[in-house]
Amino acid sequence: MYSTRRPGTDIALIAAFAAFVAACALLPAINVAGPVPITLQTFAVLLSGAVLGARRGFLAVLLYVVAGAAGLPIFSGGASGLAVLTGPTAGYLLGFPLAAGLCGLIVERLPRRTLLSAPAIFAAGLFSSAVFIHTMGMAGLVLRADMTWGQAFTTDQLFWIGDVIKNVVMALVATAVHRAFPDLLGRRSVTEAATVEDGSPVT
Repeated sequence: MYSTRRPGTDIALIAAFAAFVAACALLPAINVAGPVPITLQTFAVLLSGAVLGARRGFLAVLLYVVAGAAGLPIFSGGASGLAVLTGPTAGYLLGFPLAAGLCGLIVERLPRRTLLSAPAIFAAGLFSSAVFIHTMGMAGLVLRADMTWGQAFTTDQLFWIGDVIKNVVMALVATAVHRAFPDLLGRRSVTEAATVEDGSPVT
């Protein structure tokens, strides 16, 4: 049978992963991409979706964005406030919850055996990052940093190699978490997935 998630556990996980995203944002950043620093945020954002699933992953990252906008100094460099969401990094920040949600949605729908495969989770993270983080990030640079789309694309390219590396690590961590906690997404455990109720192997 499938496990039943408890609201209290969900809230704790959402808060914990929001704090984890904040911690990764506050680690020293590398400023090689103009107005947008390179941080570990995308690692934490996509890990939230890959580990918690679509709904909780989305809510965890949304909580992080809302808390930063409300005044907590948890954006990159200790920045905070609504002004950050109107600046050149706004597109990236607004794309974070959507990317976490999409990554979680894809991971939730992976077959059990595929869920324990790092390449599948890596592909889910990379696709989600491209669809929302990079696309919305470039749009933010065009709208808020007075760049052309060509300039925004050139700036965004500086993140690509780092994102591939972060997604590799994210996939390895997420796979390890799902092996250790097989019912985290409310799915069948490894033992339950191997047998049906009458004890026959699942085909």
